[in-house]
Formats: sequence, C-alpha cells, structure tokens
Amino acid sequence: MNPWCHQPLARFISGSLAIFRWLITLVLVLVLVSCGEKVVSQEVSFSHSEKPEQISQQFAEVSPPVVLQELRSSLEAYRPQVTIVTPQPDEVISDSTVSVKLQVKDLPIFQHPEWELGPHLHLFVDNQAYIPIYNLNQPLVLSDLSPGTHTLRVFASRPWHESFKNEGAYAQTTFHLFTKTDDNQPDPHLPLLTYSRPQASYGAEPILLDFYLTNAPLHLTSKDNPNSNVSDWRIRCTINGESFIFDRWQAVYLKGFKTGNNWLKLEFLDNQGNPVKNAFNTTVRVINYQPKGKDTLSRIVRGELTDDQVRGIVEPNYTPPPPVAEPTPTPTQIPEVIETTPPQLEVTPTPQPELTPTPEPEVTATPEPQPEVTATPEATESPIPEVTPTATPEPQVEVTPTTQATESSEKPVNQRKKVNLGDYFKKRSPKATPTE
Repeated sequence: MNPWCHQPLARFISGSLAIFRWLITLVLVLVLVSCGEKVVSQEVSFSHSEKPEQISQQFAEVSPPVVLQELRSSLEAYRPQVTIVTPQPDEVISDSTVSVKLQVKDLPIFQHPEWELGPHLHLFVDNQAYIPIYNLNQPLVLSDLSPGTHTLRVFASRPWHESFKNEGAYAQTTFHLFTKTDDNQPDPHLPLLTYSRPQASYGAEPILLDFYLTNAPLHLTSKDNPNSNVSDWRIRCTINGESFIFDRWQAVYLKGFKTGNNWLKLEFLDNQGNPVKNAFNTTVRVINYQPKGKDTLSRIVRGELTDDQVRGIVEPNYTPPPPVAEPTPTPTQIPEVIETTPPQLEVTPTPQPELTPTPEPEVTATPEPQPEVTATPEATESPIPEVTPTATPEPQVEVTPTTQATESSEKPVNQRKKVNLGDYFKKRSPKATPTE
C-alpha cells in the first residue's frame, strides 16, 4: 500500500469506531427504555449454585431437585396468559356468593390422574392461602364472603407450584359485596407482594420458597430514579425467627426446616429496609414438615421417581415407555479347582457263607473208677499172685468243624465200654476153703 494512503485510512477507521460505539450506546438506551420502569412480570433464569449457600444459622439455599430441573425444560416454550372473566373489576355484587370464571391461553391446565400434579392456577382470595385450580370448566363458587371489598389474584403455576413469571401470567381484580370498603384493596401505584409457597404440609426437603411481584421496579433502571423510595427494594424472609434478605425475584429452595410446625413471614422492604405499606405486602404462613412423606412431590424431591416416570405431569399426551425387564445378572462362576485323586477300585466283598459254629459234643469227664481191692485172707496152700491193674487210655474223639452246612448233625461217637477190673477179679477169685 502506498504511504500516502495510510493517514486517510487511519482517520476513517477511528471515525468508524466512534460511530459504532455511539450506535451500541443508543441501542442499549432504547432497550432500557422499552423495558419500562416497573417489573410487571419478569422471568428469571433458573440458575443455582451447586454448593449449598448458608443464608442463616439454620437455613441453606440449595439447587432444585434434579428431576424438577429435567421437567422444567418441557414447559419453557409456554408463555401463559391468564384472565379473570368474572367478577369484573370494581363490580358490586348483591350476594354473599361469587361465581369465578378464569381463562388461560398458551398453557394446558390439567391434573395427572395417577400423580395428581400438573400445570394449574393459584387463586388467592384477599390474603388467604391460595386455591389450586386444575379444571377451568368446573364452576368455582366463593361462598361465605364478608360484605365489603375483596380482591382476587391469580397466576399460572408449574406442577411443583413454582409460578410462571412471564408477562401476562398474572391477573388481578377487585370487586365488592353489597358495598365498598377500604379493606383488601391494594394501591395499584405501589409494589405488591403475593406470597405463594411454602404452604400447607411437606414430606421432603428442600422446600420451595416462591412469591409474585407486581409494580416493583427493576433494579437496573431504578438507579436512574434516586427519588424513588423503592428503587432498591428487598424481600425479607423470616422463618422460625431467623431472617434473611433476597434482592432477586426468583424461586428459592431451602433446607433446614424442623420436624413439625414452622412459621414464615414475607415482607416487601423499601430502600431504608422498612416494610412498604400496601395490602398483602406482609404475609405470615404456618407449614407442617414431616419427613418421609409419601405424596408424589415428596418422592420427586427425594429422587425416588425419575423424570421419565412423572413426565406426564408436564406433557398431557405423554405415554411412558414400557418398563424394560432388566436381565438378571448371571453371577460369574469361578471354576473350582477339584483335586483329582486316582480312581479307587471298588472292591465288592465276596459274600462269605455264614458259618454256624457246630456245637462240640459235651464230653462229661467220667471219673476213672479205681479197682476196688478186697482184702483176701491169706491162704496157706496157694497164695494168689498180686495183679496190678493197668488203666487202658481212653481214645479222644477229634471233632473237625464243617463249613458246607449251616447246621451239622451230630453223629454218635462209639465209645468202648469201660471194663471194671474189680468186678472181673471178683468173679475170677476162688473161694477160700476153710482149713480144718
């Protein structure tokens, strides 16, 4: 590039940058002006710290339950528009009962038959606890209202009772029974705080703290109006005597509630920390917390139900997938090391014949008779020679046991007849002849 072109080009670029900065500033100013001076409705991003933030001695702010974060995306496309059809603003009704008709666009209103949750409306009569509305076709009649002025407030709510904060999600009307009074009539030029949650009873933590703001200035634009006494507004929350301050309009999940009754108070504060005097700007509620609740919301908060199971509370035509039978895990079998021993031959004992012992013949020992020697008178003529008897040994019978028969017959044993020698000699002895 020629040197003579450098200087004009530099001037052109510097001038263009100045114009670009001026255009950006103009756009920002126009955006801020178009935002208006008041927060009619403001949807705040759903970002929370993953770590609990201790906001008082007893209570901590935590992230929303995981299942609710998953379900929230199904409702992001909706911008509900809520209208109170009847009663009309500033209408005087000559009756103690009032018929209420509501209308909602861009949000399906229904209640899941099994989980008993779904997108609905929170209807407030004066500063009483809200009435949940799940069916717009069902007549809603308010009875036993006192004569005088009353105000209805209503806004769209998610199934877990968090309010939609987009433009048009809130509606309000004031009517009169028989005559007008100064009660229950908020000033339309002052900020208005609508307490929503917590309410009634809970069975799990964390517990949702939610409210709705109208006529509250944006913190970004209120700094340009130093004369406003609510330019730096705050919300003071007191639970069981412990107070903490919020400077943002956003749903908050809290932990630290005690079992049983807990009381809460919400207040709208001005720049000096003083409550702004307007109807409903200071509200007190008592809730009951009992852990291990069995209702659907308690089970969702504890993580016992998945987003696939309860997605029907945000999508009216949702069909849950059929349950997939989980395969039964097959335990891995570790092969056992079996010590192999050499096979042993099974020896079958050969049946032996049962031996019945053969009773031995009872041999009665017969005493051997001694030869009876009779003294014989001596003969003078012929002396008898002395004969010494010889005992003949008795033969012994040898008994041999037999194995072929279970019973053996006894054979008589032939024994020799014993000879009594004494008798023999008696017979043979001659008679002695007496000697004359």
